[in-house]
Amino acid sequence: MANASMIAPAKLGKVAVLMGGVSAEREVSLVSGAAILKALLEKGVDAHGLDANPDNISDLKANGYDRVFIALHGRWGEDGTVQGALQAIGLPFTGSGVLGCALAMDKVRSKQVWQALDLPTAKYRVLRSESDLEGLVEELGLPLFIKPAREGSSVGVGKVVDQADLLGAYQKTASVGDEVLAEQFIAGAELTVGVLKGEALPVVRMQTQNEFYDYEAKYHSDETQYFCPAGLNDALEEEIRVLALRAFEALDCDVWGRVDVMLDAEQKPLLLEVNTVPGMTDHSLVPMAAAQTGRSFADLVFEILVTTLEGGADHG
Repeated sequence: MANASMIAPAKLGKVAVLMGGVSAEREVSLVSGAAILKALLEKGVDAHGLDANPDNISDLKANGYDRVFIALHGRWGEDGTVQGALQAIGLPFTGSGVLGCALAMDKVRSKQVWQALDLPTAKYRVLRSESDLEGLVEELGLPLFIKPAREGSSVGVGKVVDQADLLGAYQKTASVGDEVLAEQFIAGAELTVGVLKGEALPVVRMQTQNEFYDYEAKYHSDETQYFCPAGLNDALEEEIRVLALRAFEALDCDVWGRVDVMLDAEQKPLLLEVNTVPGMTDHSLVPMAAAQTGRSFADLVFEILVTTLEGGADHG
């Protein structure tokens, strides 16, 4: 990889920061994109924000753009669709390629890959119809989580504490997407690990007064607490960072991202999911972890963009 500090901003040419999009995470993406755009402009990059949609992606090259910083969250922008469109027109872009994005966006396929490699993940069951709810509580226990298989930012996630609420929770989540995931409740600490160019960043621990680290806790609450360093012993911190890197690479993810992990009652780490375009807001976790390694927000953003100079089969 090129050394970001040695790269002149002019070498990056005209850069589009794709934000907004058409997913349920549109509003968060607009905030992330605005922060990224501001950082790139501070670095002297010829960067321009673009509220992306399926009608304006194909015109990027014709409009003189040389590369793209993807700040899109959720479906269409983070699931490999936009990445495939950019690859088709030969524009380099930040982050993972088509396969990595598609696998990471799908919580079920992520777990199947990890299980095949004996990487630990929370117990789960795929729910495709109401009949799949039979025996679920006996298998996973209560409380349990109901999640859409292909959404991020805790969109559509419900916590079920009473069996009488199970059907309603399933129906609500099923209305968000076609495949639903039921996952065991894990009582321990909620952690996340940023990944940057093959390096696992320091672990961040989240603590919220909400029932779980939901959309409100992630983006709006001023009560959510973040700890980095996470307060773990050195051996456990290292174990989690190694596991996160293995999980990230197992899904063919690349350049940067975030791996979410839970600790169970025995302090054993269990993988939850990978985000290939993590949030870059004032509540976001990758910038927080990067700061522990001496990287400012602007340094982090510039370093991610510089990786597009490397090219590669998946990146134009």
